[in-house]
Amino acid sequence: MIGHSRGQALAAYQSVANHGGVAAADPHGLVLMLLEGALERVARLRVAIIEKDFNEKARAINRTLGILDELRGSLDFEVGGEIARNLNALYDYIERQLLGVSMSLNLDAVDEVTRLLSHLRTTWVAVRAEAVKPPVA
Repeated sequence: MIGHSRGQALAAYQSVANHGGVAAADPHGLVLMLLEGALERVARLRVAIIEKDFNEKARAINRTLGILDELRGSLDFEVGGEIARNLNALYDYIERQLLGVSMSLNLDAVDEVTRLLSHLRTTWVAVRAEAVKPPVA
């Protein structure tokens, strides 16, 4: 990659690797990837607030909100019923927390978002494990 910095080359590689992972992922895997991406962005948000890097703070919030929109868009309210409605409300709450952090720079709210997303990720891993279990004969 002549003319590109090492960081740009690494970013390009990660982008290709991520897109390859998306192409190969099942629906449970896609949700897991989105949750992990959200957790990564929220970790960046926390560092950005501490370092007073307000451009990165805005970027991290916007990217996390985009991921939450994807998660929300994947909800099927007819099939998912109450679970889908509860997840929708949780995503809405997390979005409101992030929008509040944008103005307040409240690290406690960032930590709460991290806990909520981590819990969702842990739960989703368990759901995925159950979904891919071979049937008992």
